[in-house]
Amino acid sequence: MILSKSIRTCACSIFYFCMNFVRRPPRRIMTDTIKDLWREADAVCFDVDSTVIQEEAIDEVAKFCNKGSEVQKLTSSAMSGKMDFREALSARLQIIKPSLQQIRNFIKDRPFNLTPGIKELVGLLQQKKIPVYLISGGFRGLIGPIAIELSIPLQHIHANKLKFFLNGDYAGFDEKEPTSKNGGKAEVIQMLKEKYGYTKLFMIGDGITDLEASPPADAFIGFGGNVVREEVKSKSKWYIESFQELIDTLQ
Repeated sequence: MILSKSIRTCACSIFYFCMNFVRRPPRRIMTDTIKDLWREADAVCFDVDSTVIQEEAIDEVAKFCNKGSEVQKLTSSAMSGKMDFREALSARLQIIKPSLQQIRNFIKDRPFNLTPGIKELVGLLQQKKIPVYLISGGFRGLIGPIAIELSIPLQHIHANKLKFFLNGDYAGFDEKEPTSKNGGKAEVIQMLKEKYGYTKLFMIGDGITDLEASPPADAFIGFGGNVVREEVKSKSKWYIESFQELIDTLQ
């Protein structure tokens, strides 16, 4: 039987549509799959800057030390993946060179603003006995008060450490911390999975370093409630702009 050209063209179109559907299912289906997994999560890891809190901590420290405009451009490059993370971190800190006293004053005078809904979400996860971790390219000393406010154990913080000389001057940062480099968040997550046996671990964050942590994270949820990073949004199977969506899905 000889098929007309129009029928052959139609058949080919249907074939390629079906093949593409198999290779790349619609985002709605992928989102529904992750939502089902979210209801069974056995660990949740949050980025901190522009996710748990509304600010980028290092930018705020820079402003506090009167170095804001110089540092903000480097932060954008680091978060979008345009610059090696450790290189960007080192460059920003070399500009700021925060002393120990400046960090102490900053913590006292400039408390961070929690993102709306995060306290309720963390509380709900804890109520369900789901462990919560904070994995950040920021600094442990700045994240401690945030963890305390959210009742997250301090040992669940995985972040960078600032170093100071005996006189309190800035001396660098601990380069042994995995979160100081590209792929560091993935290293932390892999360690958590191996140590505790998590099989449905979620990473939630706004930046490219968060997206790249899945895998080994079993699923990633992109967050745009404070800042929308287009590459993260386009590559996320589930992208939200409010934590209320996660709360509603869990309840």
